[in-house]
Amino acid sequence: MAVAELESESLLTVEEESQWKIVWKRFRKHRLAVGGMVTILIIAIASFFAPWVAPFDPINDVVRNPETNQILKNAPPSLTYLMGTDAIGRDVFSRLLYAGRISLTVSFVVVIFSLIIGVIIGGISGYYGGWLDDVIQRFVEFLITLPLLPLLLAFSALMRGVEIPGLPREWSSAVIISIILIVFGWMGYTNLVRGMVLSLRNQEFAEAAKALGMSDFGIIVKHMIPNSLAPIIVAATLSLGGVIILESALSFLGFGIQLPVPTWGNMLNEYQNDMWTQPAKVFFPGLAIFITTLAFNYIGDGLRDALDPRLKK
Repeated sequence: MAVAELESESLLTVEEESQWKIVWKRFRKHRLAVGGMVTILIIAIASFFAPWVAPFDPINDVVRNPETNQILKNAPPSLTYLMGTDAIGRDVFSRLLYAGRISLTVSFVVVIFSLIIGVIIGGISGYYGGWLDDVIQRFVEFLITLPLLPLLLAFSALMRGVEIPGLPREWSSAVIISIILIVFGWMGYTNLVRGMVLSLRNQEFAEAAKALGMSDFGIIVKHMIPNSLAPIIVAATLSLGGVIILESALSFLGFGIQLPVPTWGNMLNEYQNDMWTQPAKVFFPGLAIFITTLAFNYIGDGLRDALDPRLKK
């Protein structure tokens, strides 16, 4: 009897480990997803270690000619200044790294908090149903029908002069933009989780948990949400690139994080007048947005294929 119990426990352990190995093996087969993950890691490490990687301060330092001591304004890319300098003489490469730190931080913060709000509200809506589900869904549908970009522009304009005490200027602006994006970014997760919970709440494991005396909140947290993780993870990964584009669009239009603090979006706005005379300055922040968004999309595709049980062999 003891031998049989030991064998069953070992089989469960092997099965549990093999599931994660299968997911990782499927993900590794998606070469574009692996390449996207490596790309994001490189960009994130370079951005968050910008004070040690960047050769100049992005706001205060100006590049000078060592012989004449004149400020090198609008210098073309070279081995010394990889992406050239801007109209003030600041190093574009240094500004791009610091801009990535803010853009990536805003993206991850917005997705994480939007995910938490959406998962909680969607889980409650789907599990209880009835009038509570009707009220939540009508409210979600109302928010979804609102034009997103004009609302973001309006709220960003209203909050432009607000600063959070105790935070540097760049992080104060980043927090405000993050809050605005979170307020209008949780509805998609709510609908996704609600749909998953509706399909799970009447299954046998949920009925068994209720018969054992587990509370409704415990069933939602320990059973409903964990069994909905696969599509949630994929949706969150795909949303990271979308948040970067939204933040960049707001900054490009002048309603996001304000200069001289660099973000990829306001760098595009700052350099747009030089688009035809010095296209390299516009090219680099645009390329950063493109590569980062594309990498997140490939990671999302890879996770979707890896976590889809219908593809299990």
